[in-house]
Amino acid sequence: MTSAAYLPFLIQALLAAGITATIIAASHLFGQRGKHTKIKDSAYECGIPADGIVHTRFSVKFYLTALLFMLFDLEIVILVPWTFIYREFLANQIAILGPIMFFIGVLVLGLVYEIKKGALEWEK
Repeated sequence: MTSAAYLPFLIQALLAAGITATIIAASHLFGQRGKHTKIKDSAYECGIPADGIVHTRFSVKFYLTALLFMLFDLEIVILVPWTFIYREFLANQIAILGPIMFFIGVLVLGLVYEIKKGALEWEK
Protein backbone atom coordinates (compact mmCIF):
# COMPACT_ATOMS: atom_id res chain seq x y z
CA MET A 1 0.00 0.00 0.00
CA THR A 2 1.14 3.49 -0.72
CA SER A 3 1.31 6.25 1.80
CA ALA A 4 -1.52 8.02 -0.05
CA ALA A 5 -3.89 5.34 1.23
CA TYR A 6 -3.26 6.54 4.79
CA LEU A 7 -3.92 10.22 3.96
CA PRO A 8 -7.64 10.21 4.99
CA PHE A 9 -6.74 8.61 8.32
CA LEU A 10 -3.98 11.17 8.89
CA ILE A 11 -6.32 14.05 8.10
CA GLN A 12 -8.98 12.69 10.46
CA ALA A 13 -6.42 12.17 13.26
CA LEU A 14 -5.05 15.70 12.82
CA LEU A 15 -8.55 17.19 12.84
CA ALA A 16 -9.45 15.27 16.00
CA ALA A 17 -6.25 16.39 17.74
CA GLY A 18 -6.78 19.99 16.60
CA ILE A 19 -10.38 20.15 17.80
CA THR A 20 -9.40 18.59 21.12
CA ALA A 21 -6.56 21.06 21.64
CA THR A 22 -8.82 23.99 20.71
CA ILE A 23 -11.53 22.94 23.18
CA ILE A 24 -9.01 22.45 26.01
CA ALA A 25 -7.31 25.78 25.26
CA ALA A 26 -10.68 27.59 25.19
CA SER A 27 -11.60 26.00 28.52
CA HIS A 28 -8.39 27.23 30.12
CA LEU A 29 -8.63 30.72 28.59
CA PHE A 30 -12.29 31.40 29.25
CA GLY A 31 -13.00 29.15 32.24
CA GLN A 32 -13.14 30.40 35.80
CA ARG A 33 -10.14 28.57 37.22
CA GLY A 34 -9.05 29.47 40.72
CA LYS A 35 -11.98 31.81 41.38
CA HIS A 36 -13.79 29.89 44.07
CA THR A 37 -16.80 31.81 45.25
CA LYS A 38 -19.86 30.64 47.12
CA ILE A 39 -22.03 31.12 44.04
CA LYS A 40 -19.67 29.29 41.70
CA ASP A 41 -19.20 26.33 44.03
CA SER A 42 -22.92 25.85 44.65
CA ALA A 43 -25.27 23.82 42.49
CA TYR A 44 -27.18 25.83 39.92
CA GLU A 45 -30.92 25.26 39.91
CA CYS A 46 -32.61 27.71 37.53
CA GLY A 47 -31.18 30.75 39.31
CA ILE A 48 -32.73 29.84 42.65
CA PRO A 49 -30.33 29.27 45.56
CA ALA A 50 -30.31 25.62 46.63
CA ASP A 51 -32.04 24.62 49.85
CA GLY A 52 -30.89 21.65 51.89
CA ILE A 53 -28.34 19.09 50.76
CA VAL A 54 -26.77 20.06 47.47
CA HIS A 55 -25.08 16.74 46.70
CA THR A 56 -27.63 13.95 46.87
CA ARG A 57 -26.53 10.33 46.67
CA PHE A 58 -27.71 8.18 43.79
CA SER A 59 -28.76 4.60 44.29
CA VAL A 60 -26.61 1.81 42.89
CA LYS A 61 -29.66 0.79 40.83
CA PHE A 62 -29.34 4.06 38.90
CA TYR A 63 -25.77 3.25 37.86
CA LEU A 64 -26.68 -0.36 37.10
CA THR A 65 -29.49 0.76 34.82
CA ALA A 66 -27.15 3.21 33.08
CA LEU A 67 -24.58 0.46 32.49
CA LEU A 68 -27.24 -1.90 31.15
CA PHE A 69 -28.45 0.83 28.81
CA MET A 70 -24.91 1.30 27.51
CA LEU A 71 -24.55 -2.45 26.99
CA PHE A 72 -27.70 -2.75 24.91
CA ASP A 73 -26.96 0.52 23.14
CA LEU A 74 -23.69 -1.05 21.99
CA GLU A 75 -25.72 -3.93 20.63
CA ILE A 76 -27.48 -1.51 18.31
CA VAL A 77 -24.14 -0.03 17.23
CA ILE A 78 -23.11 -3.51 16.10
CA LEU A 79 -26.43 -4.61 14.61
CA VAL A 80 -27.14 -1.56 12.43
CA PRO A 81 -23.98 -1.85 10.28
CA TRP A 82 -24.50 -5.61 10.15
CA THR A 83 -27.91 -5.10 8.56
CA PHE A 84 -26.38 -2.92 5.86
CA ILE A 85 -23.71 -5.43 4.87
CA TYR A 86 -25.80 -8.60 5.25
CA ARG A 87 -26.74 -8.76 1.55
CA GLU A 88 -23.12 -8.34 0.48
CA PHE A 89 -22.02 -11.23 2.68
CA LEU A 90 -24.94 -13.33 1.47
CA ALA A 91 -24.03 -12.61 -2.17
CA ASN A 92 -20.42 -13.68 -1.53
CA GLN A 93 -21.50 -16.92 0.20
CA ILE A 94 -20.07 -15.83 3.58
CA ALA A 95 -21.87 -17.25 6.62
CA ILE A 96 -22.60 -14.25 8.79
CA LEU A 97 -25.96 -15.23 10.29
CA GLY A 98 -24.51 -17.76 12.75
CA PRO A 99 -22.09 -15.39 14.53
CA ILE A 100 -24.66 -12.61 14.85
CA MET A 101 -27.27 -15.04 16.19
CA PHE A 102 -24.72 -16.23 18.77
CA PHE A 103 -24.12 -12.56 19.70
CA ILE A 104 -27.84 -11.90 20.07
CA GLY A 105 -28.28 -15.17 22.00
CA VAL A 106 -25.62 -14.17 24.53
CA LEU A 107 -27.30 -10.79 24.98
CA VAL A 108 -30.72 -12.39 25.44
CA LEU A 109 -29.29 -14.80 28.04
CA GLY A 110 -27.74 -11.80 29.82
CA LEU A 111 -31.07 -9.98 29.78
CA VAL A 112 -32.91 -13.02 31.17
CA TYR A 113 -30.27 -13.31 33.91
CA GLU A 114 -30.68 -9.63 34.80
CA ILE A 115 -34.46 -9.93 34.94
CA LYS A 116 -34.24 -13.02 37.20
CA LYS A 117 -31.78 -11.25 39.52
CA GLY A 118 -34.08 -8.21 39.70
CA ALA A 119 -31.54 -5.80 38.24
CA LEU A 120 -34.24 -3.89 36.36
CA GLU A 121 -36.57 -3.40 39.33
CA TRP A 122 -36.35 -0.01 41.02
CA GLU A 123 -38.39 -0.85 44.10
CA LYS A 124 -38.52 -4.14 46.01
